[in-house]
Amino acid sequence: MENLDQKSSGLKGFNFKKALSLYLKQWKWFALSAIICLGAAYFVLRSTIPKYTAKAKIMILDDSQNESGKTAIKDLTIFSGNQEAEIEDEIQVIESRGFLINIVKELKLNIQFFSQGRINEYEIYKNTPLKVNFIESDSVIGKTNYSCFIEPISTTEFKFWVNEDDLPKKISFGEKIDTNFGGVIITPSEERIKGYINQPIKVKISSLDNMTNYLKRNLNIYPSRESSKVINITMDDPDERKAIDIVNSLIKEYNFSTIDKKRKQAINTANFINERVKSISSDLENVDDSIVGFKSRNRIADISSSASQAFSSSVQNEQSLQEVTTQISMLDYMNESLGDNPFESIPSNLGGGDIAITGLASRYNELLAQRANYLKSAGENNAVVLELDNTLGQIRNSLRQSINNTKQTLNIQLGALKTSSRRINSKLYSAPDQQRTLRSIERTQSIKEALYIFLLEKREEATISISSISPSIKVVEKAYSLGSYISPTPMVAYLGALFIGLFVPFGFIYVKDLFDTKIHNKEDLQEEINNITILGEIPNFGKKENGLIKRNDRSIMSESFRIIRTNFDYVRRGRNVNKYDNVLFVTSTISSEGKSFVSLNTALTFANSGKRVLLIGADIRNPQIYSAIKNKTNINESNLGLTEYLVDNSVILGETINSYSINDISVDIMLSGKVPPNPAELLMSGRIKELFDSASEQYDYVVVDTAPSMLVTDTLLISQYAGHTMYVTRAGYTEKSILNFPKELYAEEKLNGMMLIVNDVKQSNFGYGAKYGYYGDQKKKGLFGGMFNRS
Repeated sequence: MENLDQKSSGLKGFNFKKALSLYLKQWKWFALSAIICLGAAYFVLRSTIPKYTAKAKIMILDDSQNESGKTAIKDLTIFSGNQEAEIEDEIQVIESRGFLINIVKELKLNIQFFSQGRINEYEIYKNTPLKVNFIESDSVIGKTNYSCFIEPISTTEFKFWVNEDDLPKKISFGEKIDTNFGGVIITPSEERIKGYINQPIKVKISSLDNMTNYLKRNLNIYPSRESSKVINITMDDPDERKAIDIVNSLIKEYNFSTIDKKRKQAINTANFINERVKSISSDLENVDDSIVGFKSRNRIADISSSASQAFSSSVQNEQSLQEVTTQISMLDYMNESLGDNPFESIPSNLGGGDIAITGLASRYNELLAQRANYLKSAGENNAVVLELDNTLGQIRNSLRQSINNTKQTLNIQLGALKTSSRRINSKLYSAPDQQRTLRSIERTQSIKEALYIFLLEKREEATISISSISPSIKVVEKAYSLGSYISPTPMVAYLGALFIGLFVPFGFIYVKDLFDTKIHNKEDLQEEINNITILGEIPNFGKKENGLIKRNDRSIMSESFRIIRTNFDYVRRGRNVNKYDNVLFVTSTISSEGKSFVSLNTALTFANSGKRVLLIGADIRNPQIYSAIKNKTNINESNLGLTEYLVDNSVILGETINSYSINDISVDIMLSGKVPPNPAELLMSGRIKELFDSASEQYDYVVVDTAPSMLVTDTLLISQYAGHTMYVTRAGYTEKSILNFPKELYAEEKLNGMMLIVNDVKQSNFGYGAKYGYYGDQKKKGLFGGMFNRS
């Protein structure tokens, strides 16, 4: 026994041991939940198909011939970024839908065959026993999603069904099968079909979009490290060979695309030069004809020796004029090409010797190729395409500006040369007019010849570049397998299952405890009421027990009542009660808290110690005493009880009291009698005092089972006759909020000598000594328990 007045306020703090014990008491649920979750994880892992990872490495190569052009435009906004941006652009091109769709078509990934294993189905790749032939066009098949089942029964016939619950139909190989998307013809592979006789094969046809999405989900393309030109390509798939083939096909498709892009660019340049060569050749023929005709008409054979010195100076000046004029002509050709289709490549080697113009033209062609690449996977309104269009416009403007600036410079030089030419020609006025005319024609001829030779050289360069196009990538490592894996890994799966298995009961117990507003043991009651003595706890005895103690009983319940009796005697000796010291009221806050059970067993406990005890059933509204003892005694219920005693003055006390032998324990009981219509008024009768005066004198203990105190006023009406009051609460039933009522009763002294009892406590929740049990209690012996218990 312990008076809570002496408890420190520290009990209000957090009790880690108590919180931990709340979960340890439920260890069986934790173990069961963990076993279930681990078992579920085991079966999930068993049913999970492992995947294989194929990996390859490629290096993006630079076009060294375009380095001069890069220098000229490096300050433009879109090209001021670093190498990582260029690598990222190539990655976007590699994983574009156009490339992936071509891979699906090439490897026929949209048609799959699956064989059923013991648990999972596995794909049959490449060495398929069947071949599916479609009557409809490829465009229809590319949009179809369909599945069916085929079970070969011989090399000539097979069973066919669509849904798993359908009845199979027997069909011959080569026979047309009607489906919702058109006719299908199934043909066998003579070598491999024999190994699949009587084995169901699932045929799955997927649309190109679905398979492309599958590839994008399982394909991973990334740089090997920062600022590196090496790109890693990985593919995850349940079939190892399939993953390798997909990666290799992707590299092959990208390599072919880059070579084709360069070839088209070189062909466009060669075609443009050929057209200009034809035009210049025609002009040169006309000039040659003019010279021949002029000399024939004017009978000119050679230049006069008298003008040799002046002519020598003129020749040198004319050479300079030719060079300047040639450069201006090439610039004019370049300027004319800019006025055509803005998205058509231009000749990059007609810059007239200007490195900046040549570099801009080369970069212009390179950007056109990139734009064409992006248009394969994006529309013209894509942000990158629009940015490229903007940059191409800037480069065109830069080219025009550079051409105009260069032409202005050359025109100035040309003007100076012409002035010099006029000065020299003035010295030749004495020469015949025919000689000057011939010289003018020859000058035109020299210009045309120089331009013609220049274009022939460039045409040869373009022709050579077509036949010697190098790929833009280098395969560092061909696709190879990294082995299989299961996602999640077994270790992660089991750890996750164990965590879930422990978290579920933990969360359930935590939430249950969080919303739990009831008391469960003596400690809970002490936390709510710390100024009223708690006599003890009464255990939950279960359905197998009869609920009443026996003579010489050594059960846990009997020992609990003996502890309560001992504590009560201790409290009783400490209080000075002049009258009714042996009268003990038993009440509770609400019904069903076990006050009748406590009052009856308390009376039996007193009687078992040899005392003369009277039990009075004062709960005349809902009497429960007789219901508890009727199966334990052969005496019928008395017709006279407390109600009859209070109503009829002729009824004497002895007529209402009967002696009962309950489990070999003798005790006197006054039953409640009939339920009256006015119980409160009846308890205010003057005979109630006579009852307690007489009973307290004749008996050692008078135990009174009263009505719940908060529901009715009956107990408070007769509380003056109680020397002591046992106030019963029930574990797992009494709400903490209604404990304010007994606090008020104690503070206002409405009940004499209030003492608390916690009823129906689970043995695992006992406040003190819960894990030790009761001394002398028969314990279950373990494997080695018996050899140390013989004292």
